[in-house]
Amino acid sequence: MHAEHQDIGVSQVAAAIAEPARTKILCSLMDGHARTSTELAAIAEVSASTASAHLAKLKDLALVRLHVQGRHRYYSLADQRVAQALEALMVIGQSATPTFKPHTPDRLQFARTCYDHMAGTLAVLLHDRLLEAGWLDESDKQAYCLSDSGAALFEGLGIEVRDLTTLRRKFACPCLDWSMRRPHLGGSLGAALLQTALKRKWLTQDLDSRALALTVVGRREIAVRFGVELANENGQIKRSQSAAAPTGRVYTR
Repeated sequence: MHAEHQDIGVSQVAAAIAEPARTKILCSLMDGHARTSTELAAIAEVSASTASAHLAKLKDLALVRLHVQGRHRYYSLADQRVAQALEALMVIGQSATPTFKPHTPDRLQFARTCYDHMAGTLAVLLHDRLLEAGWLDESDKQAYCLSDSGAALFEGLGIEVRDLTTLRRKFACPCLDWSMRRPHLGGSLGAALLQTALKRKWLTQDLDSRALALTVVGRREIAVRFGVELANENGQIKRSQSAAAPTGRVYTR
């Protein structure tokens, strides 16, 4: 009976992927960027209502996830297993993954505020580096915790990590970036990092917009402290060897 149920599950997923419009939707999400139903409708070359029906089907089968960001709704692949399955099928089908092309003004795309934390290319790069280095770890899909050395990293910047965990808000969480369509760091930790960057003059903020500008000092400090050396403000980077990649976890909420 168990094997029979597995067969049914496989056939349902296979049928969902086999529909051409849904295949286009899933493949377009393989670059890790989230997209709106309107964007996915254009990619799949179907109407908005048809795309919504396809997305509902894919969501029911746990192939995609819905992210609600204010009044915006974005879709991404449900998890890495879905991406791996699609990659295997694409090898067989010898297909290529489409690339995401943002249409955000350059200055806002590189760095800006998102409520009280940092967003844009720079914020996404820092978010990815924190995870890659083991300073930040996923406690679940919507929350992060800090490793011992991650806590030391932030405390070395003058950020009182223990105090942040007592606030009545999320300590650290992924926040979907509307220009990059990938997560940056939100929560009280993300807010504290932005305030520290502004206080230390790593970043300066425009008086009449949400745009943030990276200073010479900021470029140097980010390379030294985080191991991310920015070649230019288009987000091109090279890895610095100055920052270690520790393990372990402690601070969470």
